[in-house]
Order: sequence, then C-alpha cells, then structure tokens
Amino acid sequence: MTQQGMKKATGMNEYQGRSLWGEAWHRYKKNKVAVAGLVVVIALLIIALGTIVIDLVTHESVYNELVLKQDIYRKLAKPSMQHIFGCDEYGRDIFFRMVWGTRYSLFIGVSSILFALAIGLVLGSTAGYYGGKIDNFIMRIMDVFLSIPSMVMAIAVVTALGTGTFNLVLSIAIPQIPRLARIVRASVMTVRDREFIESARAVGANDRLIITQYVLPNAMAPIIVQTSLYIGQAILAIAGLSFLGIGIQPPTPEWGSILNAARTYMRQAWHISLIPGLVIMFTVLSLNAAGDGLRDALDPKLKN
Repeated sequence: MTQQGMKKATGMNEYQGRSLWGEAWHRYKKNKVAVAGLVVVIALLIIALGTIVIDLVTHESVYNELVLKQDIYRKLAKPSMQHIFGCDEYGRDIFFRMVWGTRYSLFIGVSSILFALAIGLVLGSTAGYYGGKIDNFIMRIMDVFLSIPSMVMAIAVVTALGTGTFNLVLSIAIPQIPRLARIVRASVMTVRDREFIESARAVGANDRLIITQYVLPNAMAPIIVQTSLYIGQAILAIAGLSFLGIGIQPPTPEWGSILNAARTYMRQAWHISLIPGLVIMFTVLSLNAAGDGLRDALDPKLKN
C-alpha cells in the first residue's frame, strides 16, 4: 500500500503532523499564481538590496554613470539592444533608472506599512482586549481618520511637512493606521476569551504579558495577510504622489516620478511612459497575488 493509501486507511490527512505555518506553506505551494507572485517580489527585493550594496561598494560612481549620466544624443531613444528600455528625455537609460528605482518604491512602501502596523498593533490590541469605553474611544478616533480619503490625507501630510523620504513614509502610513488597527482589534476579539487566555489570567499573568505572549501570536494570521496586501496599495500611493510632483523628487529615479516626467512625451516616445506603468502594475499585481495566496493558505476552512 502506498504512503497516501496508508494515510487514508488510518484516517490521516496530508496536513497532520505539521505546524500551522507548515500547513500554510504546504497549501501555499499548490497555488501557482501565488508562488509566481512571491518569486517576483523576492526578485525585486534582491534587486533593491543589490543596488544598495553596489552604491556602498562603489561610492555611487556606478549610480552616477548608469542612472544620472545624461546624453542629449540619446534623447528619447527607442528600445534597442544597447538600451533595452530605451532612453528618457535627457538620454538616461530607462532600464537602469527602473532598476535603481526599485528600492525607493519597495522600501518606502514596506517601511510605511510596517510603521502603520506597529501603531495599529498597539491601538487595535488595546481596544480589542479591553473593550468597553477604551475600545469605543480608540475606534471613534479611527473612524474620524477613516472618513478622510487616503490620498487626500497623504497629500495633506506631504504638503504640510515637505517631500522628504521620512515625510513620505509618514504620509503613506497615517491613512493605513486605522485600517490595520481595526483588523488587529477584530483578530484580538476572536482570541481574547479562549481557554488558554483564561488559564494565563488564572496563573497571575499581567495584561501586557497576555497580549504580547498569548493574544497577538494567535491573532497574527489575518494581520499578516492584510499587511501584505496593503504594501501593494502603498506602492501605488507612492507612485501617485510622485506622479503629482509631491513625492520623490527628480533626478531620483522613483517609478512614479519617472512616469510623471514621461507623460509630456507620450506622443513622441511611447516607451518612456509604458514601461514604468507596466513595472508598477506587475509589481502590485505580484504583491496582491502573493497576499491572496497567503490568505487562502491561512484559511482554516481550506484545510481539508
């Protein structure tokens, strides 16, 4: 009898004997679209880290030569073997600008969501665990922030504080804090009354220990899923702000700012606007596919 037949005969399924995350990874690998999205995201992260290492090793000489160097004779050059993505309005190679721009879009997007998650964890876990007046007070403040469109709030923050990198992270993070806080609150409320929480209280554990050691670790699955999906939205928001001229400023090669500069030349040179747009689209699509796959993998209803 085969191993699979023995499992069926003894009533075992393919997930028994694995941890929660082991089961999730086993299901995740079966989702080919999610795996493809994850591969793209990992590749982009490697590219972003690689550009940082190159700049540190070469003291930005490669960056200045490949990304910033202008050549008027190559202005709006079409894609070719020498310049696979063509050249922009200053004769700069679009391929290398897109490669170096990866780190700005990814790292600002990831940093902003992690910053929002850190605050959302504190607010959401406090509201969800204690409930009552504390919950009502925190959630009504979150509702005020949720009533303001995300892009409007981001524009307001950047306009008030300026266009620095930290201010840009802040402008993307603030609109996401109430959304993540509500997700954390809902997850905590599903865990706080379980038997192992009551056992922790019975042995004298304080609230801070219970929240950090017992409640949050058992409520993280939906939080991780939503965080991965929000990163794609953050990258779109960064590109949108740069497209409006209030995000990363030229000549820094951020994807949105490249697209903003390219719109003037859409009729003469289609490639300088199409290629950045496609890169942004496929990056967000890959992040969403990876997040959707993670959501399906962590869904207990799909275990069997």
